[in-house]
Amino acid sequence: MAKAPDPSHTGHSGGSRKNCSVSKTCGGCAYASIPYAEQLKKKEKLVRDLLSGICEVHPIEGAKDPLFYRNKVHWAFGHMGTHLIAGRYAEGSHRIIENDHCLLEDKECAKILSDIRDLAVRFKIRSYDERTRQGLLRRVLLRKGWTTGEIMVVLVLSSPVLPGKKGFIKLLLEKHPSVKTVLININTRSDSMILGDKTICEYGKGYIHDELLGVRFKISPESFYQINHDQTEKLYSLAIEAAALKSGEKLLDAYCGIGTIGLCASASVEGVLLTGVELNRSACSDARDNAKINVGKNSAFGKARFISCDCTKYMLEASAKNEKYDVVFLDPPRAGTTPEFIAACEKLAPKRIVYVSCDPTTLARDLKEFQKHGYKPEYAIPVDMFPLTEHVETCCLLERLRSAKDHISFTLDMEDYYRIKDAEEDKEKR
Repeated sequence: MAKAPDPSHTGHSGGSRKNCSVSKTCGGCAYASIPYAEQLKKKEKLVRDLLSGICEVHPIEGAKDPLFYRNKVHWAFGHMGTHLIAGRYAEGSHRIIENDHCLLEDKECAKILSDIRDLAVRFKIRSYDERTRQGLLRRVLLRKGWTTGEIMVVLVLSSPVLPGKKGFIKLLLEKHPSVKTVLININTRSDSMILGDKTICEYGKGYIHDELLGVRFKISPESFYQINHDQTEKLYSLAIEAAALKSGEKLLDAYCGIGTIGLCASASVEGVLLTGVELNRSACSDARDNAKINVGKNSAFGKARFISCDCTKYMLEASAKNEKYDVVFLDPPRAGTTPEFIAACEKLAPKRIVYVSCDPTTLARDLKEFQKHGYKPEYAIPVDMFPLTEHVETCCLLERLRSAKDHISFTLDMEDYYRIKDAEEDKEKR
């Protein structure tokens, strides 16, 4: 397990400490003023407190460099009088905070966004006004392949007609050769969704590539892809270590998205049989493409299956057919998983479950539910995926109790723990 970083390396302690001039008004980096070593302590304590009595919590895995890590950056556009403004929305609002030197955003992406703002002024492109529903430019989204250096630019417009489109794109590409594809996304929605339903590729292939743990991935505008490359590799390595896969074992990657964690895991051991399940058809298609891209590296990629289906439904159907899986990965959204999914896991009866969570509160809730269905949480490891913010990822291993006797013993242990804890709390109150 990697050691927590030396805080003196991060630029957040001593004389080299960095601060954001708009952090209080923006709200995007709530921990910006806190030394990095203290940020890690706060996050580790949060996970320890929430998982107290549920499982052991290992020390947090910090980032080597907590600055400028976001490989996905988007700015909103608006007008202040005749002046075009662009930047992030202040937390919980639609008020644009201009900041060309965000401590979270990749520096190259921030520079490209700044130049796009200048080009919009040059080409007299009006920003979109949500109140009047007039104007054209709503947002610009950038994605960067950390290992490849490839950058995608998505211009989010209210209409497909961009004045001076060819000249605009030509100047952008001349200034930034790392931009490998430019797309126009048409968003006519009245909600806060960044992307609309229609995307037109104006330059390049419409996607970029990146690599995680030596596996190559195709990234589209809508793809879910972790925003911190180096910490993602650390998180996935911990998940793969927890899974302890052996050749010939069957792996189910639930909520698989574009297949990142499942493909990285199946690449780690020759002969692992991977099935990924994802409700989003577009993401599932990308996962199939990603398996094909890597097929020459490992025979497992040629045998990988990706199925567009509800995860709970798939597991219930698989268990009804007496299909067996040795390991289940799940990386659900912030809301966590559902009691129905957990009950379906019990029916499928994998030996091990590796739960990757982006919210320790819902993780604690779900681990308690897993306990009721015969799965013992063994340990959890927090990973600082989002430095300078209050958010933290956690990797947790659960193992199936092999007999009713084990289940009863574990249940009694937990009951004893809570009985002692309640007694201590009552004593403190008195």
